[in-house]
Amino acid sequence: MLHSVDLSDYMLHNPPTIRPDADIFDAITMIIDLRISGLCVVDELGNLVGVLSELDCLEATFTAMYDGRRDVGRVRDYMTPVDEVVVASLDDDIVDTARDMLSNRLRRRPVVQDGKLVGQITCRQLLRAVKNFSGVIFPSRTASG
Repeated sequence: MLHSVDLSDYMLHNPPTIRPDADIFDAITMIIDLRISGLCVVDELGNLVGVLSELDCLEATFTAMYDGRRDVGRVRDYMTPVDEVVVASLDDDIVDTARDMLSNRLRRRPVVQDGKLVGQITCRQLLRAVKNFSGVIFPSRTASG
C-alpha cells in the first residue's frame, strides 16, 4: 500500500545552492563535482532567486568564447529568474508534481515555503519514490529461463 505521496517525504532537503553573484565557473565546478544537472540560486537570506542548469552554464561559456571574452560572467547573468521558475510547496502531491515535470520537460523543481528554499524535487528523487512503491505499482520481477 502507498504510504505517502507528499512531496516533502521524497524531496532533497538540503539541495546544493549558489549565490547570484558567484562566478559561473564556480557553478560549473559544483555541477561537475557534485554530479548534478543544476543548482538553486539563493540570496543571502535563503530566498530562491532562480535556478541555473548545465545548459545555462554551457551557454555562458560558449557565448563568452564566441565574443572573445575571458570573463564568462556571473550566475545571475545566465540563471532562470524565480518569476519564470515553477516551484513546489511542501504539501504538493508527488504524482501531480511528476506529471507536471514530465509534461514541461523539467528535471528539477525547487520547493519553497514563504519564498525560502526548503528543498528540491528532481527526477532522481521521483525515481526513488517509484522504486519504493515498485512492489505496489509494478509486478515483482523474477528471472525466467
